[in-house]
Amino acid sequence: MSLPDASEPFLAVSHHDTANAIRALAMDAVEAAGCGHPGMPMGMADVATVLFTRFLRYDAAEPDWPDRDRFVLSAGHGSMLLYALLYLTGYPDIDIDEIKNFRQLGSRTAGHPEYGHARGIETTTGPLGQGFGNAVGMAIAERHLAACFGDDLVDHRTFVLASDGDLMEGISHEAASLAGHLRLNKLIVLFDDNGVSIDGPTDLSVSDDQIARFKSYGWNAEDIDGHDADAIAAAIARAENADRPSLIACRTTIGYGAPNKQGTAATHGAALGAEEVAAAREALGWTSPPFEIPGDILMSWREAGRRGAGRRAAWTARLGSRNGAEAEEFRRAMNGELPENWDDGLIAFKRGLADEAPTWASRKSSQEVLEVINPAVPETVGGSADLTGSNNTKTGTLDLMSADNYGGRYIHYGVREHAMGAVMNGMALHGGIIPYGGTFLVFTDYLRPALRLSALMGKRTIHVMTHDSIGLGEDGPTHQPVEHLASLRAIPNLAVFRPADAIETAECWALALERADGPSVIALTRQGLPPVRAEHTEANLCAGGAYELSPATSRAKVTVIATGSETAIALEARSKLEEDGIPTRVVSMPCQELFDERPQAERDEILRPDTVRIAVEAAAALGWERYVGDAGAVIAMESFGASAPGKELFPHFGFTAEAIVDAAKARLA
Repeated sequence: MSLPDASEPFLAVSHHDTANAIRALAMDAVEAAGCGHPGMPMGMADVATVLFTRFLRYDAAEPDWPDRDRFVLSAGHGSMLLYALLYLTGYPDIDIDEIKNFRQLGSRTAGHPEYGHARGIETTTGPLGQGFGNAVGMAIAERHLAACFGDDLVDHRTFVLASDGDLMEGISHEAASLAGHLRLNKLIVLFDDNGVSIDGPTDLSVSDDQIARFKSYGWNAEDIDGHDADAIAAAIARAENADRPSLIACRTTIGYGAPNKQGTAATHGAALGAEEVAAAREALGWTSPPFEIPGDILMSWREAGRRGAGRRAAWTARLGSRNGAEAEEFRRAMNGELPENWDDGLIAFKRGLADEAPTWASRKSSQEVLEVINPAVPETVGGSADLTGSNNTKTGTLDLMSADNYGGRYIHYGVREHAMGAVMNGMALHGGIIPYGGTFLVFTDYLRPALRLSALMGKRTIHVMTHDSIGLGEDGPTHQPVEHLASLRAIPNLAVFRPADAIETAECWALALERADGPSVIALTRQGLPPVRAEHTEANLCAGGAYELSPATSRAKVTVIATGSETAIALEARSKLEEDGIPTRVVSMPCQELFDERPQAERDEILRPDTVRIAVEAAAALGWERYVGDAGAVIAMESFGASAPGKELFPHFGFTAEAIVDAAKARLA
């Protein structure tokens, strides 16, 4: 059977009945679970039906086809819309039993879509606005990879279904502004303009003109009747031919079809109830029992799911026609594999650092490391939130990305930390890119929700966070992080690196790049650091999270554990304690998370519980108690910082070799 053009309808039954299949599954699944959000899936069923049967380029049998269109459900609370679509179109990971097990332990159909649970779920959404930001990142990735590999391999769109809540969240402003600036014309946002939020009508809290707002960003924007299939199709067709990103405000009725509750907040976040479900079935003309889709309707949906098979096969043939090296490079990048022998230059660079012993700030060390990494790993795309000269994230080989040069590998994010984090997630989710971005460590507060989702999804994003302590000096306590390291270390699956010198910085960068299943933060200093490693090692000593940096001259009585800029202070304290006849060793712990993964026996060998252990870090003490034990001590920040030169602040707040010596002697007495 010949396949219709992507722009033509492919429905064996009426649009009304096809869309009602989504509504029925949403009602039934939420009712069975006793909780959920039926209103949005019922309201946006018409829009989703037009998109998935007429426009979206996908092959349900091959969900991971690299050149598929991406569909992002930013309004993640309406997850049953996505699950219904995946089941109806024949995605292999969602069958009717998964629909029946909506929101149950171990099911693929979680309350909010979770990346990795089922193919077809492009990102984890639920925290509103995050999916919107991810979609901007996916659209950037598409344009960048098209510039790198050609439109014959990379030519697809990113569609987003966004709610009023998504557009209320501040991240939507940051991300939409960036998308407009970059003229991402393959980004299309379908706004569920239903006028209802959890508290009631949206006019309780907002009176924005969203059309005018998005036009001011440089978008195309229009409003349509979200229940008129022809109007929906015409608007999407216009957006597909636009020269800039598009917002289509779809005026819908939340809970469409539920005669007594539609158009009200009662359908937003609760099951409709058996009586209202029955009434909705009657109003919609849906006579099938719960979880049953009439054969002709299901067949029509399954045909829509197969509609892209020919396009996908043609793409596969084009990839196969490329010369072997080009095709392999594309596959390698999309699979997230690092180039063969990518780290040869980095190892040679480490050897040079041991010989030269530079006293660079670790942010400078990071830039020098990137000068080696970026030519060797062509899929890195860097950026900064308006702090390029401070974060040292741009290197000489990186051109700027712009609307006129999507092949550039450096993004000026502007003062948009939150969007930067979400955009980086979107690029990582798309595949083919390893994103890194920079700001000050204190401003991780602005992007924490995106960083948390990166960890939850297990995606490789690298956050270059400079100005990591009171050592930044005169900018004062508003810019001096105190609680931030402990807060970041509390996020599961996030690796927090705090290197002590240039060699450790190189090693931490290598580990962040090799860590394909989660994000990393590299916390770096503003101030210069003396080298703490004098000899070259082929092995990456930071890979274990902690290692003995300097042994005791005889059987150790004291172990000093440090990170970052405080490591040099720990070495000075060791010298003083040794002079006083107290054998002391120093452990550098650049990454607690990697250390915690090691077997207990290895951790004990490093920490030596038979010694007095002193931990020192110019940050909050929280978490360090598990490394020093009941008899140990933690020298840490107990307040906010102050505005003064960094060299004065360290002794002012007790970060001196003498303080470490005093703490050790007090516990040996």
